Amino acid sequence: MKRAITRIQLAIIVAIIAILAIIGIFASTYFYKPVQPTTTVVTTPKTITTTPIEKIATQCMISDVVIFADPSESFSNEIVVLNNIYEKLVHYVTAEDKFIPQLATDWSVSEDGLTWTFTLRKGVKFHTGNKFDANAVKYSLERTKNLGAGPAFLLTPIKEIKILDEYKVQIILEHPAPLLSILASPYGAFIMDPVVTEEKGKDWFYKGNDAGTGPYKWVEWNKAENYVVLEKFDEYWGGWNKPHFTKIIIKGIEDPTTRRYKLEAGEVDIVEALPYEHIEALKNNPNIKISVTHSFQNLFFFFNTERYPLNIVKVRQALSYAFPYEEVIKTVLHGYGIQAKGAIPHGMWAFDDRLFQYKYDITKAKELLTEAGFPNGFDRALELTYLAGNEDERRAAELYKAELAKLGINLVIRSMPWDEQWAKAKGPAEQRQDIFVMYWWPDVCGDPYTYLVNQFHSEEVPYFGMAYWKNSTFDSLIDEAWSISGLDKAKAKELYFKAQQILVYEAPAIFVYDQDYVRPMRADLMGYVDDPSYPHIVFWYNCYRKE
Repeated sequence: MKRAITRIQLAIIVAIIAILAIIGIFASTYFYKPVQPTTTVVTTPKTITTTPIEKIATQCMISDVVIFADPSESFSNEIVVLNNIYEKLVHYVTAEDKFIPQLATDWSVSEDGLTWTFTLRKGVKFHTGNKFDANAVKYSLERTKNLGAGPAFLLTPIKEIKILDEYKVQIILEHPAPLLSILASPYGAFIMDPVVTEEKGKDWFYKGNDAGTGPYKWVEWNKAENYVVLEKFDEYWGGWNKPHFTKIIIKGIEDPTTRRYKLEAGEVDIVEALPYEHIEALKNNPNIKISVTHSFQNLFFFFNTERYPLNIVKVRQALSYAFPYEEVIKTVLHGYGIQAKGAIPHGMWAFDDRLFQYKYDITKAKELLTEAGFPNGFDRALELTYLAGNEDERRAAELYKAELAKLGINLVIRSMPWDEQWAKAKGPAEQRQDIFVMYWWPDVCGDPYTYLVNQFHSEEVPYFGMAYWKNSTFDSLIDEAWSISGLDKAKAKELYFKAQQILVYEAPAIFVYDQDYVRPMRADLMGYVDDPSYPHIVFWYNCYRKE
């Protein structure tokens, strides 16, 4: 509080002002000074520069956020990160079954389906500041193909890439494969800066660096705490004239209860893989909304077909009949799914309803085991491994364990982080699990080939053949289907059907269910679209927070 001024003080002040005024008259002879008509001091307003408020969004995953940081090696969880950093020539919109421009603005194809010509977008910069052009396209696709890592097999149909001019490329194929589906893939088709990639090498990517053109750039990777931070790329060609998020945090949290708590508390905006009991409870929370979308994600229980007695077809058939499909869908998924028919999910163009489907039949399972020489079950336990933190996998395994016990089979269930489960499956044959539980989702947008080649082809090119199953006839059928699917889908579908007949009969895996995506998120998160061709990916540039 200001102090009051006394009368004596006021008199002194008035006297001082009078003296100063007289001095000012004489001083004006030498110095110019504006006359002050009142005692009020007027100051010139200053321009205040404010720092823009960050618009932050947080996504919560179930496991490791990044496994392969090199865009030419990426073939796992990190697609949720890299698809916000890197771009491809085209993007696929599943709901409309159409391809839309991204780094390519236009394209055409020859009548034989072998020669594709792409016109590229001008005015695009990499996060490094270098210019995007035709050389970047040629370099990126050739690097990924030649590196031979996880996604490289997707690019094997490419025979040659020609640079026609600075913003035009031609891609020539070995056979009429579905090139647009390949180039729109969430894996393998990323375009990177050739200058910095060649200069720095792939180890540079594993230090939290990137060479993309996307709306966000990589600024932090905390491996110990399992999170990454992305920030807006100011010079992104799409612009920032909408209420986009400016910072994205993507973190992995194994415990489902913790994931739910953080969502309810507003600490995260969207989470994956919550148990359905949590989903049901969240429906009553006005601050949470639930997105439900039919997906192309399905669950497999892979049998180790190299280990006795799972190397016997009748045994695998018996164990397929012993699986409680409907009970799992009802109690684990709460109805958010449907029993699978083979490896290709419902809704994909090569799905075929004619395919045989195992149903739960414990009597049939007992008969087949008896015919195979195991009327009282096995003399050793079977070991099953699943991803730590995935309650759907755990509960499905527990229900299966109860059914196998009726057949005299003891199932030992082990929870493992992904890297440990992977190492076990790829380790010495005598140490491998008997049953490997794993979800699969699309690698090539809208195409069935990778559901078959990745997991069941004898060559096991992409390393996910957890059943260790080999069948040359099956291999030939799916390879031929892939080679013609760009021109003749009807014939390709028939070949895929024949291949799956072999697959289902020999039962190297239990084809459990095709799952709906059920995504809980904050109610004020807008712009999110769940596209089954881009599993678990939030394209954050399209999202914003409702004010």
